[in-house]
Amino acid sequence: MQDLPSNLSRDLVGYGKDVPVVRWPDDAKVAVNLVVNYEEGSEYSHEMGDGANDSLAEVEYAFPADLRDLAKESMYEYGSRVGVWRLLRLFDEYDVKATFFGCAVAFERNPEVATAAREAGHDLLGHGWRWEEHWRLSREEEADRIKKAVASFKQTWGEAPSGWYCRYGPSINTRELVVEHGGFLYDSDAYNDDLPYYVDVKGVRQLVVPYSLTYNDIQGTRSPSLFLDYLKRGFDELWLEGSRGRPKMMSIGLHPRLVGQAARTGALREFIEYAQAKGGAWFARRADIAHWWNEHSAEFASGQA
Repeated sequence: MQDLPSNLSRDLVGYGKDVPVVRWPDDAKVAVNLVVNYEEGSEYSHEMGDGANDSLAEVEYAFPADLRDLAKESMYEYGSRVGVWRLLRLFDEYDVKATFFGCAVAFERNPEVATAAREAGHDLLGHGWRWEEHWRLSREEEADRIKKAVASFKQTWGEAPSGWYCRYGPSINTRELVVEHGGFLYDSDAYNDDLPYYVDVKGVRQLVVPYSLTYNDIQGTRSPSLFLDYLKRGFDELWLEGSRGRPKMMSIGLHPRLVGQAARTGALREFIEYAQAKGGAWFARRADIAHWWNEHSAEFASGQA
């Protein structure tokens, strides 16, 4: 049986019935965070020496695992060559800011994306040195990957990331290593809430800004209509809760190789227009939410909001 760090004791209660009465800027009913998972070029591939092909591309095909899959590689290339630029233009058109969950090697292979995203005012969360599963790594390997990633981001993005999030989920060591590395405002290695919260990591009060795979372009058949339906229904229900005095946050996961395809970008466009027209949506970067929570959470907890 694994000897787990104390911060990994499961919390099945959370805020419970006493959900904080949150007050977002301008009394927004929902804090919407658009997340661009920029992984292209850092995924598992024979080209990168992994002896395997990755998944989560446009289609899944019974291709031999021991051969280099040039078709799948080109599907990933679409995200960095075309999809990410379509998303950046869309965000600029509607004046919304997003968070880039960036893989260091992906930016190294296309540094122009990092430069353009930062200059447009988007923020950065570290999504790994490569798009790899940290639970496969030893503690020493994982610590080295975090260190290498941060050093790489300083070169490509121009500064260190404000947060950290692993592929799919963390290892049992991740949160401690993030705290030990220092310099991170928060981490997003959890899917367990609609609001940020704090955990104790060896005496350090660590902020967690949870992520979600529900409002994500990998859902279902990845059809534009299905994706849009998920987003509208989720936003409407959270908006209703916010109008009743319990505002939440909504994380929307985007992959340039998927939602960067024109039809799905059209669905995302429709959602942004819908949310802006309805009002009460704070399109915020993840660091903005983290800073707001650090500055105001005491008010939320005491009911002063």
